[in-house]
Amino acid sequence: QLDPFYASIILFVGRAWDAVTDPMVGFFISKTPWTRLGRLMPWIIFSTPFAVISYFLIWFVPDISRGQVMWYLTFYCIFQTLVTCFHVPYSALTMFISREQSERDSATAYRMTVEVLGTVLGTAIQGQIVGKVITPCIESPLFIGNTNSSVAMEELNMTHDTGSLTDTRNAYMIAAGVIGGLYILCAVILSVGVREKRESSELQSDKPVSFFQGLKLVMNHGAYIKLIAGFLFTSLAFMVSTAGGTAAAQPGGGWGPLLSPQLSATLTIPFWQWFLTRFGKKTAVYVGISSAIPFLIMVAVLDSNLIITYIVAVAAGISVAAAFLLPWSMLPDVIDDFKLQHPDSHGHEAIFFSFYVFFTKFTSGVSLGISTLSLDFAGYQTRGCTQPTNVNITLKMLVSAVPVGLILLGLLLFKLYPIDEEKRRKNKKALQDLR
Repeated sequence: QLDPFYASIILFVGRAWDAVTDPMVGFFISKTPWTRLGRLMPWIIFSTPFAVISYFLIWFVPDISRGQVMWYLTFYCIFQTLVTCFHVPYSALTMFISREQSERDSATAYRMTVEVLGTVLGTAIQGQIVGKVITPCIESPLFIGNTNSSVAMEELNMTHDTGSLTDTRNAYMIAAGVIGGLYILCAVILSVGVREKRESSELQSDKPVSFFQGLKLVMNHGAYIKLIAGFLFTSLAFMVSTAGGTAAAQPGGGWGPLLSPQLSATLTIPFWQWFLTRFGKKTAVYVGISSAIPFLIMVAVLDSNLIITYIVAVAAGISVAAAFLLPWSMLPDVIDDFKLQHPDSHGHEAIFFSFYVFFTKFTSGVSLGISTLSLDFAGYQTRGCTQPTNVNITLKMLVSAVPVGLILLGLLLFKLYPIDEEKRRKNKKALQDLR
């Protein structure tokens, strides 16, 4: 029930807040003492119940005429902070369950498969529960007879305000409750089923390093900067395209094209895991991510129909699998390279992962903000049965031209990434010699 402009502001401010909290949480995690639960697991366990409560309140509509923007902004920022307290140690666990590169790659492939599957599940739950509440579309006054236009609009708004709005509120609250329950269930499974190996953990530094010293060391590592820059633009490309597709989805049957790329991504992550072990990670990045470009161009040049929509959605999902698996699989290699260059400086793994988590959330928020603002400027009519021509043009730009440009820029940055298969093998041998 917010103006699209204010919704965009909340998303942008929330991501700016992430820019502060993500590296700070990463640093505090790196200084956490060892407990019987490990160093990372307590963060996951204790942040979960508070994250679920704040998530629930994001979807709650407060009974206040003023201050709704501050309500949502406050709980959105709180939720993002608590998700950081979960996601950073959860991602960093990859480094602390094994020292072997092949085992880390395998763990990353499993993690990303289930993560994408979780996105499918979340989209389906939200879509099915909320989608059952049918909100009538509003005909544009241009297409309503002049004599009855004000009467028709008034009657429709009254009907919506009295019945449909209450049903919609309840549906969102039910969906939030179900997803919150899944959040708790998955956190319990993680805490019971995964154990940190103390010998694999190198969070404790022989010489204490301040927050800014550690941050400076990490951000001066060239391979890391090039990797996160390429990761930023390629993930932003697919998220902008998805956000545009979400805006274009129509009630009562628009979820198929939204779920198709996520399902195809889930099914093809094992293929990309095999491909990267056979041909190398950089080659897999070029092949996997660039394969989406021809299909994204199809959206702009061909007339829209359901068959083309599904073809593009499935093809995009195959590239999405590569775009999200490979950068996460390459990050442990960057950390190994950093350790060789700074053998006396330990305990920075959580900082590396915290910035990766930040850029994951940052691209999600920016993509939603870009799509919302673009459609708002184009004249998008909320609950409109028809949309202005500018809206259709804007949607084509969001799902085609903009993602293609971002993909090309991201691939150029990946070209500069210096760790190829030969260097990765040399680093592995050098680390084994050091140990």
